[in-house]
Parts: sequence; structure tokens; C-alpha cells
Amino acid sequence: MRYNKIRKMDISNGPGVRVSIFMQGCTFNCKECFNPETHDFNGGEEFNEEVIQEVLKLCEDDTIVGLSILGGEPMHPNNIEGTTKLAKAFKEKFPNKTIWAWTGFLFDRDLKDKEVLKYIDVLVDGQFVQEKKDLRLKYSGSSNQRVIDVQKSLKENKIVEIPNRN
Repeated sequence: MRYNKIRKMDISNGPGVRVSIFMQGCTFNCKECFNPETHDFNGGEEFNEEVIQEVLKLCEDDTIVGLSILGGEPMHPNNIEGTTKLAKAFKEKFPNKTIWAWTGFLFDRDLKDKEVLKYIDVLVDGQFVQEKKDLRLKYSGSSNQRVIDVQKSLKENKIVEIPNRN
């Protein structure tokens, strides 16, 4: 598994100041994807325990409110194991900080039984659709994407969405 980049102080991927990691590799190839350099599974850098520790160290800063995991595709079968390890380590160290993740996969169809959801607070799901692009959305690029309160959704056994309009 590989990752593309780490942003040490990101204010554009979730609320507040966050650390963001962009996983490498995606097969969706959405038209007008904002991150096409993350599609090649052979690009980027090796994702390993040192990278997890680097991310955790960056998150120790009190101004950091959470971790954002994007891509590429962090939930792709090639990446989900590493994404899960990172999310678990983060939540063990920072139980009061949030994890936001973005995926083209659907929560209720593709991910509902995956371990990674135990650690994620908010999941933006669904592929970006250029024809449904909406600049009024705060956390997604197109109107088909949902911003899901994962823990509440798991508890209530139904999708619980978070408002996504500016």
C-alpha cells in the first residue's frame, strides 16, 4: 500500500484544522477528479508503520482537531487494511479527536461490515459525479455524495446524514 501526500495543517478537508493523508490508488477514475495524481497504485510513497507514527505525531498539536483520510481511494481492497490500522491507532491515541474519510464506495452497500467504520466519525461516500457538481456543498463535490455520521448510523442501523450546504 502507498500514500500520495500528508498535509500537516489542512483547513479544506473537514471542520477545523486537521492533518490529512491522501492514500494512493483508485479505480473509479471519476471524470474531473480533483486528485488524479492519486489514481496510480504504484505512485506515491510506501505506507508503513513509520508513516502511521508520523501522522500521529503531527496530530499531537493542540490546534489539530482531527484526521482526514482521502485519496485516491482509502477503502479500496488494496488500501483498506492500512487505512484501518491508521484509523485504529489514531482513535486509540486521540479518542476525542475526529476522523473524517472520503470514499467512492457506499456506506450501506460496500462498507457497513468493515472494521474501519468502528473508528471513523464522518464518512463522505459516493463517487464524484461531474454532472452533479455543486459548489454550495461544504464537504463533498457533487450532490449524490452523502456526509454520514458513522457512529450514529451504526448505532441506529440506518444512514444518519450531516448537513452539507454552505
